Amino acid sequence: MVENSIFQDRLERTHDIPEIFELVKLAVRKSTGKERSGLMLGLSNLGGGPQGFVGAFYPVATNIIVMNTLPLHRIKQTDPALYKPYVFHILLHEYIHTLGIIDEEATRAMALEISQKVFGPTHPATHLAADLTHFMPNLVYPMEGWKPPENQSMELVKGFDRSSTDMYIT
Repeated sequence: MVENSIFQDRLERTHDIPEIFELVKLAVRKSTGKERSGLMLGLSNLGGGPQGFVGAFYPVATNIIVMNTLPLHRIKQTDPALYKPYVFHILLHEYIHTLGIIDEEATRAMALEISQKVFGPTHPATHLAADLTHFMPNLVYPMEGWKPPENQSMELVKGFDRSSTDMYIT
């Protein structure tokens, strides 16, 4: 079992989304032995719809995760303590997809298992992995074939997936 307090402390000490993502990658690597490099993160206001809003999505066979800024801003305003656990959970879920696990049920189960291993059963990231709708009833996971709104602007996050940059520089 991975030392829970180490991951909890490291998440608390993160300053930005790229640092949280590095912790996600470490959690996955320590829990499963799997990893992927060369990913990008785009931030975009994906809005919402009648069925709720999507936290993020991974277009299959790409190297980008797109995160919805709408819930990020809302969490910062209403429950700032939930911000880092939420970002960790959303990035973990999408990172698992980038590893080739596309099935939503399998992805959710793996995210919960990893969160329990690295944070323990009482951490907010584990609670989010167990039941995201308890915290955010209008948040939905995108269904297969879901597409973002057309002509959507997106900001690429600088320094994302920074631990893999040395693989590209010789």
